Amino acid sequence: MLKVYEYAKCSTCVKALKFLDAKKVKYEKLPIVDKAPSQKELKEMLGALKARGGSIRNLFNTSGVMYKEMKLSEKLPSMTETEAIKLLSENGKLVKRPFVISEKIHLVGFKEDEWKKEF
Repeated sequence: MLKVYEYAKCSTCVKALKFLDAKKVKYEKLPIVDKAPSQKELKEMLGALKARGGSIRNLFNTSGVMYKEMKLSEKLPSMTETEAIKLLSENGKLVKRPFVISEKIHLVGFKEDEWKKEF
């Protein structure tokens, strides 16, 4: 089952869910602030991102208030992946959203062109 971690007040998440609904994709909607992705899911997503040239930074909501308040742009380069994954799993507000994961699909954020390739 496709899991979509989202935030109801996020306009990007709303667009992403409308996209999935229009394509008649079945998914489980999870409130990312209340239930952040697990460390296992974050590691799996990171592996998929790295395969496409991404990095741990791509998992973070870099435009979020909490990211800025915690000065993570300064701290992230010196953090280990394990530390970063643990931090993300403990605070859904830090995770870039929507965070979409299944056995075969790994997407972070909503870029319609990328999503069209998957669905």
